[in-house]
Amino acid sequence: MGRVSTTPRRAGVALAALTALLVSGCSGAAERRPDPAPTSATAPASPTPGASASAADPAARAAALVATLADEDLVGQVLMPYAYGDAATRVSPGSRAGNQTLGGVDTPAEMIAKYRLGGLILVGFSADDPTKGNQETTNVDNPKQVRELTTGLREAAGRLPAGQAPFLIGTDQEYGVVTRITDGVTLLPSALAAGAAGKPELTEAAWRAAGDELAAMGINLDFAPVADVLATRSTVIGSRSYGADPKATAAQVAGAVRGLQAAGVAATVKHFPGHGHSAADSHEGLPVLDQSRKALEAGAWPPFSAGIDAGAMAVMSAHLDTRSVDPGTAATFSHKLLTDVLRGQLGFQGVVITDGMNMPPAKRWSPGEAAVRALKAGNDLVLMPPHVGQAYDGLLAALRDGSLPRPRLVEAATRVLTMKFKLADRPVPELSTLGGPAHRKAAEDLAAAAVTVLRGACGGGVRGPVTVTSSGGRDHTRAALTEALTAAGVKVVAGGGTVVHLVGYGDGAGDLRADAAVTVAMDTPYVLAKAKSPTLLATYSSSRASMTALAGVLAGKTRPGGRSPVPVTGLPATTCDG
Repeated sequence: MGRVSTTPRRAGVALAALTALLVSGCSGAAERRPDPAPTSATAPASPTPGASASAADPAARAAALVATLADEDLVGQVLMPYAYGDAATRVSPGSRAGNQTLGGVDTPAEMIAKYRLGGLILVGFSADDPTKGNQETTNVDNPKQVRELTTGLREAAGRLPAGQAPFLIGTDQEYGVVTRITDGVTLLPSALAAGAAGKPELTEAAWRAAGDELAAMGINLDFAPVADVLATRSTVIGSRSYGADPKATAAQVAGAVRGLQAAGVAATVKHFPGHGHSAADSHEGLPVLDQSRKALEAGAWPPFSAGIDAGAMAVMSAHLDTRSVDPGTAATFSHKLLTDVLRGQLGFQGVVITDGMNMPPAKRWSPGEAAVRALKAGNDLVLMPPHVGQAYDGLLAALRDGSLPRPRLVEAATRVLTMKFKLADRPVPELSTLGGPAHRKAAEDLAAAAVTVLRGACGGGVRGPVTVTSSGGRDHTRAALTEALTAAGVKVVAGGGTVVHLVGYGDGAGDLRADAAVTVAMDTPYVLAKAKSPTLLATYSSSRASMTALAGVLAGKTRPGGRSPVPVTGLPATTCDG
């Protein structure tokens, strides 16, 4: 499968010229034009009239299509709501009620049709997910169901006037604590584990595998990788970050972007201008970044620049009050941050996507006013409005009364459609590729390189038999490690053996075990500073690949080569130097 074009970030001149042409051509579009004939969702995209020899160029195809669209279609292209239900046209009574509240429709397919949508986000959450507060429902169960859902969504979108452009279907598949689809897929270790491994080539290979699997399920936009530097002990970012070092994090972000987009899935670097520089949670309020601009330029923005240079098609703006740039204004609504800094200083010319507009900092305004403010600041795609109908109506009204400048909407829609056409005409992998040997190996290689010894001998294994214990609610992970240890030749007993104790997301000193010979941190490793065990290990992740890698170390079959990518009080980054 060939690599998706990763045009350098300075490619905006042509888009600006096309936008200028379109603005003049669309200035009379307030009256609705007749809809073109329906386009099959599965048919190859054909050149739009007027595109001629430029039909193969994504920006030219986007410009030609935008020139044919009515106001209603332009507005729909910049909205990416969520919907209730696990199928496009058949939903439960509860999902039907949810969709009626959200947009006055029964099904996801009806939502696409009514609001001429450019995309939908698939949502869901797991127990340890720090983002679950704004996940109102779940659309995902297993790969077959997801593939059927995305096929139905594309069939609905294919009947729209903009239907020749691929419909955007996104999700937050970060791996680690924020992973929407968990069953039947190859689960990578967390970003922090990749940071501990310190090998961007392994990160790229793992994300190429992940991208293949997302594409097989019909997903073409991933809200990943997280480019936030973990400068604070943020629980909302935590192991979602690649670490505390801006340069090392930048290399990891670039690797993830390259891998994901090589598989035909657009990458989204997030959360600009850097959520890891605040310990507060934007799902609960408006966090403040009180660092100087110089400090942010050196400590927060290098991973975003690296992702942009690697060709990232999208950047997500964050609900963060950046005092040194635009005090009192969330970055989502800050023209200074999104237009002057992100586009002007960092040179990004792709699609800027808001963080969830159903989060508290965005809900200080009505859905319509918030959507207008977000576009005027420089966002191109409005994500998860709390009421899609009100967001749509608000944007359309603002366009027609002039409070939303037509050139800004045309520019945004053109960027979105350009990204879509970059993703067009790609073969869809078979579902049988999910969890295949090559994909599992990519995840296992990354997980194995991440295992870190922060106290104790470097390798050599533990004396058997072993008793595996954990903090509460981790039976599944404990069982996975038990299985992996048994496969590695280590006898596991219910009690009386050498205690290996697992701690993970949200655990503190009270979750440690005083008699454990080995304590293992499966999320951020900060809790190990309080552990008394003679051996301290970190996997930074509880994935099956991470448990397999841990079993190899405990069995003495592999040497742990990871280094903690964040500082842990009183402990070295590793005891395995040299």
